Amino acid sequence: MDDAFTLLRRAVDLLSEDAVAENGQTVGDVREDIGRQEWEMVLGVLIEIGDVHPVSVDFWELLAEASRQPMLDRSRRWCEWRAWEVRHGTVRVTLSLAGGEEGRRRTAFSGDGRLRPMWDIGNRTVGGERELSIARLWVEYAEKLGPGETADARLAPLRPEQWRHLKCGDVITMYEARPIAGTATVIEVLPPRA
Repeated sequence: MDDAFTLLRRAVDLLSEDAVAENGQTVGDVREDIGRQEWEMVLGVLIEIGDVHPVSVDFWELLAEASRQPMLDRSRRWCEWRAWEVRHGTVRVTLSLAGGEEGRRRTAFSGDGRLRPMWDIGNRTVGGERELSIARLWVEYAEKLGPGETADARLAPLRPEQWRHLKCGDVITMYEARPIAGTATVIEVLPPRA
């Protein structure tokens, strides 16, 4: 098995030379940081570049393994999540959780993709009943989300093909049980890139 530095070098080789992170760091800067053995900085910049430039599943898988070795679990889960998105597409939403007095949830949940709530996305059974769909949930730019809070989030549907009809502006409903746990407005739907 390759060490983390080798994995990061291989990931850099998958990028175009003109790829730049939002903070202005270039692929050349990343190569210099690898030479200085700035491991965590390199990982962070590569994740930022991958978040703003189209990259391959292989890129995300290399970063996931490089994150796993030093047990950077949240980074590993994010890289695995992004690889899944490349394969299956992305549904981004603005999620507003019901307040503690309205819903069942009384505490915040970890926003790192482990929660798998059910969603009413408008699908119906053959008999015309509401059909709920399952999707994992990643909260953007926050480690936790609690009752009454709102944040942008990414959804990873268990069966992505059931979600293809969604478009920007659609409102979907989140359930963890009864009553409603929250509502979300779709802000972006991207197809698979793999």
